[in-house]
Amino acid sequence: MFADYHVHTEFSDDSTYLMEQVVKDAIAMKMDEICFTDHVDYGIKVDWDCGQPIQYRGKNPLANVDYPVYASKIRKLQDLYKMQINIKMGMEFGVQTHTIPQYEDLFQKYPFDFIILSIHQVEDKEFWTQDFQKGRSQKEYNERYYEEMLNVIKNYQNYSVLGHMDLIARYDKNGIYPFEKVEPIISEILKIVIENGKGIELNTSYHRYGLKDATPSVNILKRYRELGGDIITIGSDSHNAKQLGTYIEDGKQLLKSLGFRYFCTYDSMQPIYHSL
Repeated sequence: MFADYHVHTEFSDDSTYLMEQVVKDAIAMKMDEICFTDHVDYGIKVDWDCGQPIQYRGKNPLANVDYPVYASKIRKLQDLYKMQINIKMGMEFGVQTHTIPQYEDLFQKYPFDFIILSIHQVEDKEFWTQDFQKGRSQKEYNERYYEEMLNVIKNYQNYSVLGHMDLIARYDKNGIYPFEKVEPIISEILKIVIENGKGIELNTSYHRYGLKDATPSVNILKRYRELGGDIITIGSDSHNAKQLGTYIEDGKQLLKSLGFRYFCTYDSMQPIYHSL
């Protein structure tokens, strides 16, 4: 099974990769299944139908997915390419504690197959701009990041997997923060994830970012396995054609080396297990 479960298109504010072209490229790569997971980030972005002017960052609109158009386009592509590839409808929810009600409402409106829960911002502050880290020590911003993740998963259940669980590490200009210092809260998060029948993802984008460790780190993957976690998806986090499907096979080999036996795809929010 060759599947990519973290894929962005023109419906995300940071991509111009046309959805149908993604499908054609995936078919050319002999992919069996693909799941679209475009961005929703309440708190820093607005909906297209919010009645407010849409702001732009360069040419990119600071807006969430255009939900009705997105769902309609996926249905059309599912019908058009059903003999060549399985296409699933997902989204990547950038949840913060104070935005949970908006995600609860959105989730009820569409027949999702899969939801990535990511902590993209905390206190409506971005990591990649260093706005969140500014004025905090490395200890403070790492601990605050995981505290937010813990608070979110304690209060929100409509998701499938935690996305790029240690995303903060990608934007840590102070280097790698010691795992043992955040291990207690990470373990607490993972225990809740497992108890609630959820999973985590292996995000293969760490290769293109030149990171020294996997995303999430090998230590997090090991801890998840030790705690009994077995729901794990693999996604490229692609935003263009060069990134689609990259390092998926490498990801499988990494998971096998760590003792995992399966990876998952999803249908109607239910995990489907595949041997690695």
